[in-house]
Amino acid sequence: MPVFDYDPPERFVAGAVGQPGSRAFFLQARAQGRLTTVGLEKFQVAALADRLDELLDEVLRRGGLQVPAAAPAALTDNDPLDAPISEDFRVGTMALAWDADAAQVVIEAQEAVAEDEEFEPSSLSEPAVLRVHISPGAARAFTKRAMALVAAGRPPCPLCGQPLDAAGHICVRLNGYRGSSASQGEGGE
Repeated sequence: MPVFDYDPPERFVAGAVGQPGSRAFFLQARAQGRLTTVGLEKFQVAALADRLDELLDEVLRRGGLQVPAAAPAALTDNDPLDAPISEDFRVGTMALAWDADAAQVVIEAQEAVAEDEEFEPSSLSEPAVLRVHISPGAARAFTKRAMALVAAGRPPCPLCGQPLDAAGHICVRLNGYRGSSASQGEGGE
């Protein structure tokens, strides 16, 4: 099982490549000349950011003085993903933990396994793991960037909540018809 361990990384970000509606999402960690890029789904980026915020809020609530309530401005990273963007593996399972001794967040992203391998693991092919140890401030900055990345997608239809496409939108609330009001985001039935 290859383990890509970053303790701590110089940079750990979520990013996307492509136009809204057809973007590919990635996590990227960099340190000491090494670069690891893993692919994942948009909902996984959103879930990771949401759970990371919840974890930090809980540590803060329990008296974690070293946890900032918001992302420090000095840690804001709005730069694009590092090139080359070469996917090392596709993420299946993710895990979060708080290391109280080091006062760090530990994020693990494990490679997706094929369904037939899920119940009969082969000792020769262990799934790859990206493990990142980051400070609470860096975690807040990661969360802020990830939430902005997810929100930068296509706007939702005001009637059904599904993403609006530039070419039009078949709204279920309009019984499958392409209403000019639904595709323009003006609402109305």
